[in-house]
Amino acid sequence: MKFSEQWLREWVNPAINTEELVAQITMAGLEVDGVEPAAADFSGVVVGEILSAEPHPNADKLQVCRVSNGSDESFQVVCGAPNARPGIKVPFAQVGAVLPEGFKIKKAKLRQVESFGMLCSASELGVSDDHDGLLELAADAPVGEDFRSYLGLDDQVIEVDLTPNRGDCLSIAGLAREVGVLNKAPVKPVACEPVVPVIDDRFPIEIEAPEACPRYVGRVIRGINPAASTPVWMQERLRRGGIRSIDPVVDVTNYVMLELGQPMHAFDLAELEGGIRVRKAETGEKLVLLDGQEIELDSDTLVIADQRRPLAMAGVMGGEHSGVSDQTRDIFLETAFFDPVSIAGKARAYGLHTDSSHRFERGVDHELQVRAAERAAQLLLDIVGGQPGPISEVSVAAALPPVAEVRLRAERIQKLLSLDIPATEVEEILQRLGMEVQADGEGAWRVRVPSYRFDVALEEDLLEELARIYGYNRLPVRTTNASLALRPEPEAKAGLAELRRLLVARGYQEAITYSFVEPKVQKLFDPEREPVALANPISADMAVMRTSLWPGLIKAVQHNQHRQQPRIRLFESGQRFLPGADGLVQDNVLAGAVFGSRFPEGWAAGNEPSDFFDVKGDVEALLAHGGALDQYRFVAAEHPALHPGQCARIERNGEAVGYLGALHPSLLKTLDLNGPVFLFELALAGIEPGVLPAFEALSKFPETRRDLALLVDESVPVSALLESVRENAGAWLKDVTLFDVYQGEGIENGKKSLALGLTWQHPSRTLNDEEVNEVFEAIVAAAKQRFAATLRG
Repeated sequence: MKFSEQWLREWVNPAINTEELVAQITMAGLEVDGVEPAAADFSGVVVGEILSAEPHPNADKLQVCRVSNGSDESFQVVCGAPNARPGIKVPFAQVGAVLPEGFKIKKAKLRQVESFGMLCSASELGVSDDHDGLLELAADAPVGEDFRSYLGLDDQVIEVDLTPNRGDCLSIAGLAREVGVLNKAPVKPVACEPVVPVIDDRFPIEIEAPEACPRYVGRVIRGINPAASTPVWMQERLRRGGIRSIDPVVDVTNYVMLELGQPMHAFDLAELEGGIRVRKAETGEKLVLLDGQEIELDSDTLVIADQRRPLAMAGVMGGEHSGVSDQTRDIFLETAFFDPVSIAGKARAYGLHTDSSHRFERGVDHELQVRAAERAAQLLLDIVGGQPGPISEVSVAAALPPVAEVRLRAERIQKLLSLDIPATEVEEILQRLGMEVQADGEGAWRVRVPSYRFDVALEEDLLEELARIYGYNRLPVRTTNASLALRPEPEAKAGLAELRRLLVARGYQEAITYSFVEPKVQKLFDPEREPVALANPISADMAVMRTSLWPGLIKAVQHNQHRQQPRIRLFESGQRFLPGADGLVQDNVLAGAVFGSRFPEGWAAGNEPSDFFDVKGDVEALLAHGGALDQYRFVAAEHPALHPGQCARIERNGEAVGYLGALHPSLLKTLDLNGPVFLFELALAGIEPGVLPAFEALSKFPETRRDLALLVDESVPVSALLESVRENAGAWLKDVTLFDVYQGEGIENGKKSLALGLTWQHPSRTLNDEEVNEVFEAIVAAAKQRFAATLRG
């Protein structure tokens, strides 16, 4: 939020300068993002009045004006502005004036006519971007007064970045309360005296959704002057608050929003029919908003409607057809309290963000509506005139927020803040914050929270307020002492930290991606699951919870490929969110993505691309880290995101723990990726449990090795054959190694030759040939029976 320092100081004016004010606000938790001058630097500009304007004798688009600066002398000025005319008051840069960027005004000749000065637009003075014509001032502007002084341009615009819980400070009133509390300075709120109605006109109001809108206030004002213009002082305050001036009625509603924090809206009464209905939208209803955008309303969207159609999206934006225009004579002014939960996310769901939604989402004082209506009516009558009717208020007390009452214990102040604050100071700080404080005689206080501090509900909230106002920089610094027992770390567990270090050692880099992903991308990787949709997404491409880490990693690969990175090896550990019968299941997983060459570029390494088996080797290193590699199997499988011929399901003792494979060619094309890209994802619960290391003495007896070459169908998985070998090789098998796979000359089509090296060793004696031959023959017989294998000659 942006605000004018001058405006703030009209409410509260502590004896501190701008820098001290900014530092103070920041230290109170209202971080200041920036401070900038309200206008560019210029001098020598006064309020001037155009006395006459005649056509230039030598130019069709220029006029020769006589301008008064309040003295007895008038000045001839050549001007090309289309709105230059006698009787208006405008900024007059006299000879010798210096405009922004050092432009000095001198006596000049324009088309053979002398000009003694310059009449200025707002953009030429650096006041705004408006350069369509001269900046017209109020009729009562004092001619000859310094222009900077007249508009109060020696001001600073301060921008604060409020945390979502401090919606009460999204106004001058809220900021003034804070500054007053911090400086023990009196706050002078603006007078909001009741406006006496002169007509009895009312417009009916009906609340059909009280849980979303417990209070609605309206007022009819007839006979306004649509030709009136917004006073320059109000336009300036709006500009410094970051809001563009539109017309007097809209400007007043925006002004009250900046001043008091209550968003408001004005309807053209002639466009309303029957009465106001605050209700939920009907399915399929459409509304054309003030910005011209037509939207189709969801059934859970709160709308302001009449008896015929929706008029506005509650708390977000009004409709085009019912808005105030230059033809409007009668208006219906509304203020309301909307439940923040009902408004939260609605603007973003329709691709909108407005000053109103920004405030209503964070919370608005539910007792402010009548006061704001009175203030707006007062300003409107001063600017556009009209005849006000009485205020109409409809509220549902049971649906309004209850008055919060919190118990604060003195012992908790000492324990959590390490402060021994006197009871009188505690009470004084809380009372300055607008709270009602009553001691209960048990070393505690009952604190009644004002309606505008809707963020205070717990004892911890009060402790935070004490710390803020007392001063974070005054809190004592103490070392925390605690007796902490070491937690046992299971030796058999392969911890995530170790697995991450192992991947880094193998050339991977850790990535951290969002848990929220784009629905379309999520569908590509896991089309069979319906992901959990976010009720209030950050953006449209972060709208669902991921069911796999692959979408985020692939986005990272895509990002790097688009920046000409030739070798990418990324991994990520995090949660995936799977919808289940008993609710949301959150799984911890470890995933990786590989693209590019097998080895980093160098004189000793070739440029061979990574393949399936490179990544399989990395995965096997992870699985072996816990000492239980023999419990895992790689089984040929299918996955919607992976290449049909390069996909394996990883199983542990028959249960799936993850997948490994190449990204599907169709996804490579859809995601505009260079391929191939290889992926793996492992459930940590399936790979962390390991085997406790145990000592085994080395045998001093010789090993016996036999080589075996088998011909099998090329569809036979090697892992299944190795499993059969281990099952039939007896208790003394030490190792089995696949050292050759051959297809080609001498091998019939559809077959492959697998060469295995088998090693046996007994711990306490030398194995004889008969024992080895027996298990060797059992291995061959099992291979023939299970896989129709034959010995290769």
